[in-house]
Amino acid sequence: MAFELPDLPYAHDALAGKGMSQETMEYHHDIHHKAYVDNGNKLIAGTEWEGKSVEEIVKGTYQAGAVAQNGIFNNASQHWNHTQFWEMMGPGGAAMPGELEAAIKESFGSVQKFKDDFAAAGAGQFGSGWAWLVKDTDGGLKVTKTENGVNPLCFGQTALLGCDVWEHSYYIDFRNKRPAYLTNFLDNLVNWDNVASRL
Repeated sequence: MAFELPDLPYAHDALAGKGMSQETMEYHHDIHHKAYVDNGNKLIAGTEWEGKSVEEIVKGTYQAGAVAQNGIFNNASQHWNHTQFWEMMGPGGAAMPGELEAAIKESFGSVQKFKDDFAAAGAGQFGSGWAWLVKDTDGGLKVTKTENGVNPLCFGQTALLGCDVWEHSYYIDFRNKRPAYLTNFLDNLVNWDNVASRL
């Protein structure tokens, strides 16, 4: 099945009052994400991966220990990452559901400790990449970070929350202040209902 650029689950300006401007969304979704879709479709055409799901392609083309991943993986994984990212954010500002809060407290001791660990992972990712809250293979929750487009699918984990720390995600609104972007993401942008639904 061909990759398709999903519509945003909200208007381009819906997060502007929460620290992610319409300009950022237009560049990030309409240009960057679309490029992963278009390039991915070109690369899988006529290969064994044509007709496979994005998840199958990500898992099947990931090369553990590789210094750089191949083009099919890079575009498929970034398409998957961004599709999740749009859904993991929202303008609603709802409180964290109780089940998720309990699971976070069990794994991290407190919600604030989780937020501190997540922000530190994102800020500490050298170069481009992602910060994640995952449900690990043992059922526990943990914070991870990945380089470039690598994601939790590669390690058999379930992605509950991901934050894009590539510069195109924050430079328009936060310039070089990645830590401030991450704090704002956790405090103002996360759709905690969506995160909880992934448990």
